[in-house]
Amino acid sequence: MSDFLAAADRALLERNGLATFDALWAKQLDAVDEPNTSRGGWSSVFRLELEGQGYYLKRQSNYLTRSLHRPFGEPSFSREFRNISRYRALGIPALQAAFYGERKVAGEYRAMLLTRALDGWNDLESLLEQWSSLSDVQHRAILRACGELARRLHGVGQVHGCFYPKHIFLQATGDGYAAQLIDLEKTRPLLFGWRDRVKDLEPLLRRSPQWSEVQVRQLLAAYLEQPEDSALVSTWLQRLTARRSHKEKR
Repeated sequence: MSDFLAAADRALLERNGLATFDALWAKQLDAVDEPNTSRGGWSSVFRLELEGQGYYLKRQSNYLTRSLHRPFGEPSFSREFRNISRYRALGIPALQAAFYGERKVAGEYRAMLLTRALDGWNDLESLLEQWSSLSDVQHRAILRACGELARRLHGVGQVHGCFYPKHIFLQATGDGYAAQLIDLEKTRPLLFGWRDRVKDLEPLLRRSPQWSEVQVRQLLAAYLEQPEDSALVSTWLQRLTARRSHKEKR
């Protein structure tokens, strides 16, 4: 695979001498968290600031994921980058890649993904922490944005796989909220109809205990493009409630 360098970021990276794999790999930065070493290698995330533009630089070494298509493994960032590209092609709002590359160096399998930081956006998890202080108008707008995002995702035949509050980012607009997704590594095709869709949505509801049944109906109404009191919304609420109860008992 040849390196990917987004046209929109090329000039900025070139001005700062960071438009190549080797330059980005060698750049000294402070990690934003502890490295992940769960797969026999390591994977770490760094914050990069260039002329007022924020990025997250993710590096990994021998940090491989295996699948039926790639039984010998590939960097997990490779899968994430493919999904970022797929979301962009399908018109699903999500984080944007500025650079991707991978190298094999003396038995070491390196991969690196640079994405634009979502500065000015808030993840849904942080908004839920202040849910009681938000207005009813804000509640409804946030729920509508999340429902519409899920509808757009599933409507083009994709399942996120980690549809959690911390992976949904929102930004207030003039008349509501815009929403987009991060952490696309587990995305896969939607294969099993409403069962896949319920499976994808249920973790969002389980991790949003602040939402009342009325508010869940508001989200489902946006997702299904139906009135909140419709029979279809009631059916979906029952399906999600049943799956949540099943997961909580396990």
